[in-house]
Amino acid sequence: MCSEQAGARGVLTAEDYATRMEAYASAGMARARRIGNRGPVRFDECGKVHPDIVDAYWKHGFYVFENVLHEVEVEELRRDVNDLLARAPIRPGAIVDAEGNPALGIDMKRNPYFFVKPLSDPVGGTSASHGRHQSKMTEAAPAEGAPEYVVQIIAGMCQLIESGLRVYGHPHLLAVAEAINGPDFVPYNDAIFTKQPGLGGSVAWHQDGVTHWDSPDWDEGIHGVNFQAQLNRTSAFSCLWVVPGTHKLGRVDIQARVDANGGSDQLPDAIPLHCEPGDVTIVNRQTLHSSFANTSDDFRVSVSWGFHRRKAVAGQHGHLMQPADVVYDDDFIDQRASVVQVAIDARRQVYRDETPFVYQPFKGAADRFRWCPETFERVIRDYNTRDIAI
Repeated sequence: MCSEQAGARGVLTAEDYATRMEAYASAGMARARRIGNRGPVRFDECGKVHPDIVDAYWKHGFYVFENVLHEVEVEELRRDVNDLLARAPIRPGAIVDAEGNPALGIDMKRNPYFFVKPLSDPVGGTSASHGRHQSKMTEAAPAEGAPEYVVQIIAGMCQLIESGLRVYGHPHLLAVAEAINGPDFVPYNDAIFTKQPGLGGSVAWHQDGVTHWDSPDWDEGIHGVNFQAQLNRTSAFSCLWVVPGTHKLGRVDIQARVDANGGSDQLPDAIPLHCEPGDVTIVNRQTLHSSFANTSDDFRVSVSWGFHRRKAVAGQHGHLMQPADVVYDDDFIDQRASVVQVAIDARRQVYRDETPFVYQPFKGAADRFRWCPETFERVIRDYNTRDIAI
């Protein structure tokens, strides 16, 4: 308990934090091996996502799809993300990069960069995001000479990098989204998460949904799903952790779980979603999940995006991503959903050996959303100002 309290004050060294994680990581890996819930995307004889995968997802609230992205695509994404990081603002509020040049993306209507202090938890135990991060994670002091801030999130990937737009249109992953949320599924948001070695901050335990917990229509999938494509190998020290089955429980009292665990953020039933480059995780947004500060040598880069059921968002007001007076009416939803159709065509133009996904809401309108400079200006530029969150 004493070390946990010391960590909350940020006096643990990075080395002490890494030592603290060793036994927990090992036990978590053992739990993950027992559950399994990973493998390639598979389809049945009708071309639908195999029901065994869908059933496993609904049982545990997650699945790890292995070897989804080919090496060439991973390399392209990795190169583009590294370029983004190199051209990011040097600190919060800055408009130039480390070379003194205008930072990439600062002209976007919504600032795409979110910074954290190394090895910190800036939102746990605060009112951020409607207070969904109920309990603060243990923090550590970074090594001497560490930067004051590091980039943790880069939003708006479909505008910033074409490789990000193309992965958004991946046919197998869109088929999974359809299998989970129905053929009229619609976007949530997208972002690139980075956890640099020895610097990456933590993300406190939370469930993503905020609006539908008390809805008479509540069920275990009403708040949608998140995908994360991994560009590097991740271990239990750097990856996303989940508590299997919590998507079925409604709103979880996270602080009570931490208190029952002696005040420790190392929840005893959690597992790490460790990955190899090209693996893609899917996690139910109601599943309790977090990531710990990255004191390891892993450089985690996760390209993340999500989807909702259309009926769950239709008519709702803005919450996490929008002012409260914004209403997700049909026009708002269709504008944001059109990005999916553009992404499908952008991918088709490069990966010509693939069969493009047929996105049912735009099945008869695909020609209006071909990837080209005009479509970029009409559909993609500042598309993330229309992100949808519930």
